[in-house]
Formats: sequence, structure tokens, C-alpha cells
Amino acid sequence: MTLADDVLTRPLGLADETPSRVARWRARVPAGPILAAALSVTAVALAAVVALTEDPLGGEPHALVAIERRAPLSPPAPAPTPAAEGPARTAGEVERASGVTVTRLDGGTAPDSVVIRVPGPAEIALAPAPDPRLVERSRYGSLPKLGPGGLRALDVYARPEATALGSGSAPAGRIALVLTGLGIGQAATQDAIARLPPAITLAFAPYGPDVARSAARAREAGHEVMVQVPMEPFDYPDNDPGPQTLLAGAKPSENADRLAFVLSRIPGAVGAVNYMGARLTAEPAALEPVLREIGARGLGFLDDGASPRSLSLEVGRRAKAPVARAEAIDAIPRPDAIDRELARLEETARRKGFALGSAAALPLTIDRLARWSRDLEARGILLVPASRTLRAAR
Repeated sequence: MTLADDVLTRPLGLADETPSRVARWRARVPAGPILAAALSVTAVALAAVVALTEDPLGGEPHALVAIERRAPLSPPAPAPTPAAEGPARTAGEVERASGVTVTRLDGGTAPDSVVIRVPGPAEIALAPAPDPRLVERSRYGSLPKLGPGGLRALDVYARPEATALGSGSAPAGRIALVLTGLGIGQAATQDAIARLPPAITLAFAPYGPDVARSAARAREAGHEVMVQVPMEPFDYPDNDPGPQTLLAGAKPSENADRLAFVLSRIPGAVGAVNYMGARLTAEPAALEPVLREIGARGLGFLDDGASPRSLSLEVGRRAKAPVARAEAIDAIPRPDAIDRELARLEETARRKGFALGSAAALPLTIDRLARWSRDLEARGILLVPASRTLRAAR
């Protein structure tokens, strides 16, 4: 032992030569066994406490919470549905009752609606069709006929004509337009019904599977309607207007029977329009019986103006039938050409007071007509139905 160790370990107050009692005790009793014994006693004591108190947490703070199981809540009962007033109505009945016109693609039903037309306060309604006074039964269905006192479908089914512009001022001229070729392509038909002003007359081909309903929708939207009559062109049958074509070489009775089929397809028509027919309209002997039959049934005939060799006006006067001839505005199917013809119609209307045009139901033509007609009244021109000129030709 060094001097430093002796100084540091000697108890205070004891002489240097006197050995420490603690040092002598430490020397006699080893420290390791004593520590192990103390730890053993502590562990035994803790085990006794756990066993006696049945507390696995050994006295740590804790709380006991009771959890009660409950039955799942039942969903709330649905609110009672109010009883309907009266019998349920179909979508078509609701549309007709409200005056709203719904146009659907491909003859679909609700909810396949693509266009909804809500009538304005000044919307013009056409007379219901067919009028029982103006129809007779045939093997093809209902055919138009003259009614009591010479009542004509041309007058009853015509769209009433506006007499002034929307501003109330007198127009600088009037224009009537006929759009042909409807009833076959549903997209073009519904586009024309929805986008074009109701004063434009729509002519339907007789072959569409749903042509009668398409024509009825056009009338509900305010358009008066006509039926297209397939007539023989010069290059027939290479260029074939379709079944029931009226032929220049056929007997008058044969053409009358084919005409009956065509006229039965469109209830509510004010008249007929030729479909092709450059040869038939150039043959007075074949054309006159056809026009006489059309006039005798209370209808008018409108020549679409496509054939420069047509004699319809001259023959119509001999047949005592109402006939009018239009100017084709889309013989050249280009936007600039159609716009130019429409401008020429406006000029004719300002100069003569009235102009009559015809066009085919091509998407381009429908689009140009819709654009042209937007501000037509602002330019002082009033659109009128095509029946106006046929009624004047009586």
C-alpha cells in the first residue's frame, strides 16, 4: 500500500498506525455474495406481493373499465312515398302536355334525348294532323282528300304566316325555303328540326322506317311538312329514285297508285315535292295526270328547281293544280357557293317582294342555313312557309 492509498482510505481521527475497522471488515467479508443475496430477497418479496394481492402489474397505477356488448343499430325506416295523383304518364304524354319538344337520336326513347326545345310565348302551333275531314281510307292507309266546301290540306296544315318582323316593322322582303331529303338520315333530320327556324318547310322522303313520326316531330316544332315524290330521271334505272317511282312511260292509273302509296306516308303534309324527276317533269302527257291528282286531293306541288327542262309551271296551270317552282341554293355544295345563293335570294326578295328557294338536307347546307338565318330579320327579311306561294297559286 502506498502512502497516498493509506491517506485516502484511512478513517478520519484514527492514527496512521491503527488499521481501519471497515478495512478489516471488508477484508473478511466479500462484497459479491452480499449483493446477490440482497437481490434475491427483493425478488422473493415482489413475488410474494403479487401472489398475495393477485395484481399482475405489481402495484402499478391502473384502472378497470367494463365493456358492454350491444345489438347493432337498425337502419332508419325509409320516408313514405307520397301517393301519385292520378295514373302514371309516359314521357311522351308529359312532353305533349308541357309543350316541350324532345328530339332523340335513331328514334330512341328517354333518357336518350339530345335536343330539348321549349316553346316561347309567341310559338306558333300547327293544326293537329290528320284531320278526319281531310282523309280517306285506302289499301295503303289514310290518303288526303278535299274536305267539305273544298277544304284543303294545303290550307289546314299550313304554318300560319307572320305579317311583320319581330320588331313590328314591315319587312323589306319575304323568303320561303324548302329543305328536302329528310326522314332517311336521323341525325340530319333531327339537326334540321332543332336548328332551323320553324318557318322553313321540311320535305320528307317516303322511305324512312319512322318517317311519319319524324314528320310529326317536325310539325310539333312548328315546321310545316311536305312529302317527296320519286320521279323518273333521264338516266333511270342507272339513277334510281327508289321504289314506287313515277315513270314517264307508265299508265296514268299506275302512276296514280304509286302516288297514293307516297302520299299515305306523311300525315299532315301540305303538298308534294319532286325527288329527281327530270324526265317525268319534262313530259307533259305523263306529268299532267300526276299534278291533277295532287291538286284534286287538296295538296300543292313544288318543283325543287333542279332540272332546267321542267315544265311543271305550264302543266300545272293546265291541270288547275297549285304549282310553284323554287331556286336551288346548294347545287354547288360549298360554303361560299351556298352563301352566295342565299345572298341572291335576299336580293330577289327585296326587289320582287318574295323569293322561293330549295336545298337538300346535307350537314353543310343545314349549317349554312342556320348561320344565315340568325340575323335575317335584322336585315329586314322575313322567313315565311313555302305553302304561302302554293296557296297564292290557287
